Amino acid sequence: MTKPSLGSPLLIHGKDVRSGDVVTVARNGVDWKYIDFRVTRLRAGSRLAGATANDEVALIVIEGTIAVTSSAGSWETVGGRASPFSGPPSAVYLPADTSYELHARGAAEVAICAAPSKGALPARLLTPAPDAEYIRGKGHAERRIRNILMGEDEATSLFLTEVVTLPGNWSSYPPHKHDEARSGEAVLEEIYYFETATTVVDGARQMGRGFAMQRLYTSDGQIDLCEEVHQGDVVLIPRGYHGPSMTAPGYDLYYLNVLAGPAEDRTMAFCDDPDHHWVRQTWQDQEPDRRLPLATASGPT
Repeated sequence: MTKPSLGSPLLIHGKDVRSGDVVTVARNGVDWKYIDFRVTRLRAGSRLAGATANDEVALIVIEGTIAVTSSAGSWETVGGRASPFSGPPSAVYLPADTSYELHARGAAEVAICAAPSKGALPARLLTPAPDAEYIRGKGHAERRIRNILMGEDEATSLFLTEVVTLPGNWSSYPPHKHDEARSGEAVLEEIYYFETATTVVDGARQMGRGFAMQRLYTSDGQIDLCEEVHQGDVVLIPRGYHGPSMTAPGYDLYYLNVLAGPAEDRTMAFCDDPDHHWVRQTWQDQEPDRRLPLATASGPT
């Protein structure tokens, strides 16, 4: 199998820590230009300070509850879900030139997502709208989408969404790409941040167990990956067709997608791999996966 040609690894393994950074991704200006990303775990009562500088930043509470104090506004209660599988996300958007501090109300896990700011938007709490959660795909390609920052006027660079995939299903399918500036396609880097859990056994899930597979490839063969991913891992998508994320039977899969790119026009336009585009046409004849929805905007089901 051809190894990726980029200077940095495309699979970054997360650390199993109770406090501190699980994983970090930094721009290098060469083959990774638009996204900084960090997932950190905070002990109850701990604080974390930061500044957005020239970026726009989204603070996504993956688990737990935090307070956010910033030079652009403050929010006493952000988050509240027990795990990323148990309900919709809560987040805070911060514009450029903003200092901030996080205060963990209890043990919490937070993703800090940053991309170059292209304009001035107000700081605000991001709470899911009723239509922010929906089902995409059919049959074994069904997954639950939870949009966080995907609207046309919601950010200047960042796109953010969560995906929950149930055991044995394929997600981000059919394979697609967004690496050319042309009609119907935009240039966007993308991050997949993964968490896993067992399916419900005796009324509870066990976080961190399980695995999935992530596929990434280019038509010229310079990138050709099929990687096993686990709790806290990140896969970088600088270019190429990506998907599916294949979830092992018995395990739920969560991932956070972060996207950003150079275009001034805010667009998520992508192109399917033409060899697999036909699969979309079969969905209308398939029965829905009765296990979904896993959660709704009003809480777990």
